[in-house]
Amino acid sequence: MNDGYISVLRSISSKTPTPGGGAVAALTLSHSYSLTSMVAKLTLAREKWINGHEISNKLLSICEPGIDESMVMAHNDCDAFDNVMDAYKLSKDSNEEIIIRKEMILKSSLEATNAPYQIALAAMELFPLLPELAKNGNVNALTDLASASELLYSSIYIASLNVKINIDSLTEQEGMKFFNEINHILEKSKNFNKEIQNIIFKRLEWH
Repeated sequence: MNDGYISVLRSISSKTPTPGGGAVAALTLSHSYSLTSMVAKLTLAREKWINGHEISNKLLSICEPGIDESMVMAHNDCDAFDNVMDAYKLSKDSNEEIIIRKEMILKSSLEATNAPYQIALAAMELFPLLPELAKNGNVNALTDLASASELLYSSIYIASLNVKINIDSLTEQEGMKFFNEINHILEKSKNFNKEIQNIIFKRLEWH
């Protein structure tokens, strides 16, 4: 923990609308990447967990760059929402200005919907790989992996909220497409998270 971490939290808690939920979804994803990386490294550190080495290396190839990529996605979400706010501030004194303003609102709203959607997509790429690490990873780090899975699901859930809140500003066709796809991702992620928790609880003999 350092001053940089506190600075981010202070920025989120400020009275400005950004960084908001979308950025937090990306930051939550970054924490999932980080915890997954830790579990993978602890698995690779011991020959005892040799069966988990291959999946650990694969996960590291995703999670290590993913930490930086999630920070970029957080910035993208902030920029997208700021653009929406700027679009609504455009002048509407003439018919031409009204048309331009409407077009800019639609364009920026599409970007603001897509930004959290991309966060959910990135998180969803990780989920199918976690069950194997849950089965073969270092048993002493399984609660960390369970936490990573919960964070991963949370990042998708938070992202889905931010997708849905922007849908009303899109065309009906675009809005319905985002709505259906994000709900599909959310349902899949819920099932993966449940599967991972069950595997971990069974290995720990918690049920």
